[in-house]
Amino acid sequence: MEGKNSINKVTAGSLLITLGIIYGDIGTSPLYVMKAIFGDAPIETNLVLGAVSCVFWTLTIQTSIKYVWLTLQADNNGEGGIFSLYTLVKKLKKRWLLIPAIIGGSAMLADGFITPPISISSALEGLKIYYPDLQTIPFVIGIILILFFFQSYGTKTIGKFFGPIMFIWFSMLAVTGALQIIEIPEILKAINPYYGYLLLTEHPEGFYVLGFVFLCTTGAEALYSDLGHCGIKNIRASWMFVKVTLVLNYFGQGAFLLSHQNLHLKTLLNGTEFIQNPFYLMMPQWFIPIGIVVATMAAVIAAQALITGSFTMINEAMRLNLWPRVLVKYPSIIKGQLYIPSTNWILCFGCILVVLYFKESSNMEAAYGLAIIMCMMATSILLTFYMILKRFNKFIITTFVLVYSVIEVSFFIANIDKFSHGGYVSLLVAVIIAGVMSFWFLGKQIRKNYTEFVKLKDYVDVIEDLSNDDSIPQYSTNLIYLTNAQNKNEIESKVLYSILYKRPKRANIYWILHVNVIDEPYGMEYQVKKFSDKIIRVDFYLGFRNAPKISPLFKKVLEDLSSCGEFNKLSTYHSLRKNQITADHKYVIIEKVVSYDNDLPWYEKFVLDCYAFIRKRSLSEEKAFGLDNSSVKIEYYPLLLNKNIQDIPLKRRKDKED
Repeated sequence: MEGKNSINKVTAGSLLITLGIIYGDIGTSPLYVMKAIFGDAPIETNLVLGAVSCVFWTLTIQTSIKYVWLTLQADNNGEGGIFSLYTLVKKLKKRWLLIPAIIGGSAMLADGFITPPISISSALEGLKIYYPDLQTIPFVIGIILILFFFQSYGTKTIGKFFGPIMFIWFSMLAVTGALQIIEIPEILKAINPYYGYLLLTEHPEGFYVLGFVFLCTTGAEALYSDLGHCGIKNIRASWMFVKVTLVLNYFGQGAFLLSHQNLHLKTLLNGTEFIQNPFYLMMPQWFIPIGIVVATMAAVIAAQALITGSFTMINEAMRLNLWPRVLVKYPSIIKGQLYIPSTNWILCFGCILVVLYFKESSNMEAAYGLAIIMCMMATSILLTFYMILKRFNKFIITTFVLVYSVIEVSFFIANIDKFSHGGYVSLLVAVIIAGVMSFWFLGKQIRKNYTEFVKLKDYVDVIEDLSNDDSIPQYSTNLIYLTNAQNKNEIESKVLYSILYKRPKRANIYWILHVNVIDEPYGMEYQVKKFSDKIIRVDFYLGFRNAPKISPLFKKVLEDLSSCGEFNKLSTYHSLRKNQITADHKYVIIEKVVSYDNDLPWYEKFVLDCYAFIRKRSLSEEKAFGLDNSSVKIEYYPLLLNKNIQDIPLKRRKDKED
């Protein structure tokens, strides 16, 4: 509770930290939004006023009202993001809500492949003002490689500089924009939404422009995902400053364009087309090098925020059974900071491919936005049910649904036009990620449906007899099984098969461990249920952002039980007990394999084949649960036998006399 209160305490330091963590994505949008809108279009007054008006009202309605005011209220014990929102609405028992959660999460992760390349490319392309022949691709790839290489060390040290750098960035946005507004105050007419309405209804390219206008709010979803790092009060307080600086810069770029209506942003450099960036053009010549340096640093911070957010989302997806197990490392003691090597290098490889494929930021703009609007639509669906769950006023719920259905469907239609121009890239990535999530979740559900559970109390006597049978060599002092049985009185038949049939395993104590993923992000508790002195079940209750490191958690349980006299941790062997040596233990992991005798429906066979393909490339169960390989035994158990032995029509032939 103390940690939650501390991040919600608004101080100058906390606001500075919030600037560095929350606003990297949305804060760097001035680098490419206006360039995207006017790249091919002739500059004219109505287009400038309409575009700036649409940007202003998009930031107000979509970012300020929907996300900063409304969505941030949907916090799960201080944590945000679409998976946190899904865990809240799960209480409504509407299973189909998993669909928008998967779509939204996949789209958000797909954004991680586009944001670093477009932000860094847009920043570095300012160098072409001085060096028209400069190829920025090697520099962009170099920065991306360095950025991803240092992820394994954590961002504890460099993170201290994020806040001050972003404060300088936003201050620069405000000053450079305000100077242009002072010269051309006519741009302030764009505050009137009527100019936006004229753009959409009368301009021949108006609705197409809306797809690029949407880029100004793409970071709003990331803003919600980072709620747990800074707290709602710090985000809301800092957003007032951030929005003012963004608006000043957008209006400043608009003012510059109004004063240069004879300028065409698309120009020819050494035989190749290049779109000039009004973000840099409106700066004084002497300041442009400084602007490029600050913009590049801000772009790196924006990329860092997306990378860190991707790690968090993959970790949450694993805990919700939406992603295969992968290795998770903790490079620092900062709460919530983690490093997932597989995700890191897949993102790195994907970002480099995006840079090589699109080459210029102007080409990447077409690929940007389509996935994120799908994420925002998914969030709106889940948020609607959250408001129903929290018994919001029906008028507020109805208004929200009507207003944002119109807005976000319009943005979606406008972004669909980008599909053939590069939007298919982000959509393809999102589809692949959603496919992995879907097959993993469905595969686990099918396997669960074919898992047989039995009452453990019916086998207590036979297990105790086995434990006391000196004719069988002792397999281990403490024999530990992991179970998926939610009912504490049940156990999978495969566990009994392993103990009694596969090879009778004599042990002093049989432990049954179960991990419950709770809706809180960082909960960590356990319960103990004794069936007898020989059979003990331990249930862990871990938050969906906690890694299930079973070995250290179980050792902690044994220490607790030993300290209160419920368990003797010393070895049962006399010579070892005499020297205070602790008892040995053995984990048994039972891998379920699909039997070839199964006559499953084609749909289930297909899902299970996909599940098996993904599983072979994921982390093994013992590594995922943090178990020491030297104390783990892997066994295999058939998932399902379609026919009982009694049903096999095999008959004995009568012996024939010679």
